[in-house]
Amino acid sequence: MREKVIEQKLVKAVRAKGGIAPKFVSPGFSGVPDRLILLPDGKCGFVEVKTPGRKPRPLQQSRIRLLRRLGFLAFVLDDESEIPHILSEIGGDSGGV
Repeated sequence: MREKVIEQKLVKAVRAKGGIAPKFVSPGFSGVPDRLILLPDGKCGFVEVKTPGRKPRPLQQSRIRLLRRLGFLAFVLDDESEIPHILSEIGGDSGGV
């Protein structure tokens, strides 16, 4: 499955939970995750989307570690079956999509 397809499924699932998933672009600060996930009640997280089996580049891994050290939730998504778990973690609930 292509990265774009997984990313589209993520965006759709976020919308179904009442949130938004804007593309995250940060000029002058490369390597940030692909999507900023914003859910109701002020819940947020970051998601780097990859083709199945692919790993983030070293700079992307570094940015994910930085975000986590700062206390943010940051995930690597390479399989659409992980979407409910990621959104549950961000939303702080135990249910899936």
